[in-house]
Amino acid sequence: MKILIINPNSDKEMTRYIQITAEKFCEGVNNLEVQVKSTPGANPFIGTYQDIVQSAPGMVEIIHREEKKYDGFLIACGLDPNLDLIKEISDKPVVGIAESSMKIASMLGHRFAIIQLSKASIPRKEELIKKYEMDKLGFAIAVEKKAIHFRDYTQIKEVAIKAIEKYGAEVLILSCAGMSGLDEKLSQELNIPVLDEIKCGLIILTGFIKNGYFISKIGRYKSN
Repeated sequence: MKILIINPNSDKEMTRYIQITAEKFCEGVNNLEVQVKSTPGANPFIGTYQDIVQSAPGMVEIIHREEKKYDGFLIACGLDPNLDLIKEISDKPVVGIAESSMKIASMLGHRFAIIQLSKASIPRKEELIKKYEMDKLGFAIAVEKKAIHFRDYTQIKEVAIKAIEKYGAEVLILSCAGMSGLDEKLSQELNIPVLDEIKCGLIILTGFIKNGYFISKIGRYKSN
């Protein structure tokens, strides 16, 4: 089984953290190979609709170039940028990390919170939550001051505690792929499930591939 994780941005550091998580996920799993590629021509961070549009040509290029080499694709950004587009053009299973983490979170507790790195990102995440019909189960919450770095553990932990104590979150989702790998420490310290979106996406995608599930092409994702 070969999976390609597409990082929709061009940040090499973020891509490296995604790769580390992917390699750990593969440990002890037979016949599973996961590779990560950043998107050519994309901005260093996906935070606006303009960033999403900017990343589309490079993501399409990757799919056209790599389609026959892989059994499935994972879109590794907390906004699931261009996910519907990639589902339409690919004949392989395609999963977004935001959708998969929300749906897994809904099975692990009564209410989930998605940790954001800036307050400006909350409206876009709220729209995504509504798109996936998860607005009765989850909400977005951001760090008090815009994070200087996407792995600012102190700020992430502070807002996580606020989500639990003030808003009743029972499950947390780390929204940015760049936070990948921080979940285990945070979960141990707070004693609740903390979800790494990369892991959630891989859990869903490997299950799809193993069981032969694919994207339906008779309606919404029909390409022609």
